[in-house]
Amino acid sequence: MKRLVAPSILSADFNNLGKDIELINRSEADYIHFDVMDGVFVPNISFGIPVIEHVNKIATKPLDVHLMIVNPDHFIEPFVNAGASIITVHYEACQHLHRTVQHIKSFGVKASVCLNPHTSVEFLQDVIEDLDMVLLMSVNPGFGGQEFIENTYKKVSQLRKLIDDRGSDCLIEVDGGVNYETGKKLYEAGANVLVAGSFVFKSENPEAIISGLKQL
Repeated sequence: MKRLVAPSILSADFNNLGKDIELINRSEADYIHFDVMDGVFVPNISFGIPVIEHVNKIATKPLDVHLMIVNPDHFIEPFVNAGASIITVHYEACQHLHRTVQHIKSFGVKASVCLNPHTSVEFLQDVIEDLDMVLLMSVNPGFGGQEFIENTYKKVSQLRKLIDDRGSDCLIEVDGGVNYETGKKLYEAGANVLVAGSFVFKSENPEAIISGLKQL
């Protein structure tokens, strides 16, 4: 089973963002993860299209863009144009989820749906075969550095069963509180992609941490 790592630049040093992107380029990371927050859907504001455009100029890894925003349909094309390779929208923010997923895929990028901690994986039964990835939040979205929610392991297992039963190639990504201990258990439960922010960028050797996460 694929074991991939997506460092989240929400925890990067924005005074030296180019340096941190070059670090990710050199590392064994598979994606660069962007947490786009609007201060409405989640209680925080992060960054938007200009940052992604600038990172795209120097990044050698695919850009994994997580839209924690209301009305995501209005912004899909601009984020694709900015350089996104994967776009994740929240189940909770989409009135017509199937339409939104098809809209994302119409631009030739990968479509992903995120579930907040309180949202059951059962709500994805009718779209799972259309998805390239599902992102499970293992913390309540909005801030980095939060404590991991233990129920996430069960949700990963439930989602893995749904994907396998449908014969889908959909990946499972998990974001929030990822470290060596939680990461190992998440892989064992069936996850494919670990998003890690604070654990990577607040370490003395981020490249070694990324390598370590892939080898769990």
